[in-house]
Amino acid sequence: MRLLKCWLIGMALMMALPVSAAVYAAQEVEREEHWRSDLDARLATIEAFFEGELGVYVYNLATDDAYSWRAGQPWYLASLVKVPVAAQVLAERQAGTLTLEQRLTLLQSDFVDGAGPVIWHEPGTRISIRYLLEQMITVSDNTASDMLINRVGLDAVNARARAMVAAGGGNPEEIGPITRLVGVRQGVYGQLHPDARTLGGMDFIALRQNPISQRPAALAQLLGIRHETLHQPDYDHAFDAYEASGDNVGTLRAYGAMLASLERGGLNDLNATQRETLLDIMHRTRSGEQRLKAGLGDDVNFAHKTGTQHRRSCDAGIATREDTGTDGSWVVVACSRGPVAATEHEQALARVGAALRESGAIGTP
Repeated sequence: MRLLKCWLIGMALMMALPVSAAVYAAQEVEREEHWRSDLDARLATIEAFFEGELGVYVYNLATDDAYSWRAGQPWYLASLVKVPVAAQVLAERQAGTLTLEQRLTLLQSDFVDGAGPVIWHEPGTRISIRYLLEQMITVSDNTASDMLINRVGLDAVNARARAMVAAGGGNPEEIGPITRLVGVRQGVYGQLHPDARTLGGMDFIALRQNPISQRPAALAQLLGIRHETLHQPDYDHAFDAYEASGDNVGTLRAYGAMLASLERGGLNDLNATQRETLLDIMHRTRSGEQRLKAGLGDDVNFAHKTGTQHRRSCDAGIATREDTGTDGSWVVVACSRGPVAATEHEQALARVGAALRESGAIGTP
């Protein structure tokens, strides 16, 4: 009798196990569906208030789960393209073809308008690659970027970007050509008039002194042509046409794969030292304190890079949590386009960061 009773209890336990597993699985599916629908609703609300468009991509590095909000559409990546520039510099450091202590000479032709301290140095100044790398990532210095691109070569940077996307499990065809930063200016103003493609950095610095609405007229005066001969009615249309060319454009999904490659050593020919060096610099980024980082919370470490251009902003990186109950790392990529004011983009991206945290997209809220 005792044996029969034990057998019956054992059978009952065995029958209960699959049910418990099924219940657990159902709960996990329900939780997954809940945070996704919650995040969908939050992003729709943010977007409506923003009066523009948002793109968001989240990738769980532990589970390979991904979330997309327009992440498969092409977006102008702005200065996000500086990450593969840095990666190529570090690849050449690994190969022994350069050192971070090596100094490059700042030329008059290197100057590009934008943020960062390098533009304030005198031509002829010798500047270390380490300093240029730091300024390019942490404050998005354009002059530093072009100096480094000139050192390692644009073809190598583009090959590096595509290799990183592939190493992260993405499609390299979803990343367009990366150009020099002065090439962006040549491309945008070149949509107004093709002769603008021959202008140099100092010309664009002068053009930037004009309000956006007056830049086409200033360009016509600089080129010595009639305003009526410009090919676009205003700067807005010129930038839209430039973005449509595909330069410095990519899907957020592909860019997310590029970032994921920094955590996937076996698939990336960059060794751990170089990858850690780049992530350490990205941890020190100071140009995006009011973007995703502001919404993610103080207990989320965010190694990231920002990008800003006309009516467009981006923020992308690897978010890591080590707080109670939630350990993990996620690739997060977000871009916005629409309003003129940069502050509106920053506020929208900060709300996106909060939505990711509060919805459970990056672990327990």
